[in-house]
Amino acid sequence: MRAVMILLPLLLAGCGSGGSDTPGAVTPGEAQALNDAAAMLDANSVDANAATIEVEGENEAQPQ
Repeated sequence: MRAVMILLPLLLAGCGSGGSDTPGAVTPGEAQALNDAAAMLDANSVDANAATIEVEGENEAQPQ
């Protein structure tokens, strides 16, 4: 019985994850690919304040 009391905690300690795998973790290659994709999207984006939409008749002076 004493052997079980000593071995049980040791066996349970071996059940834990030994790696550094955390949820959502990415490899260095995946991180670089994500950074490249973000840079590409930033380079192709348009400033929302720079875009104007002109509707026919809306920008003309209104009669009073």
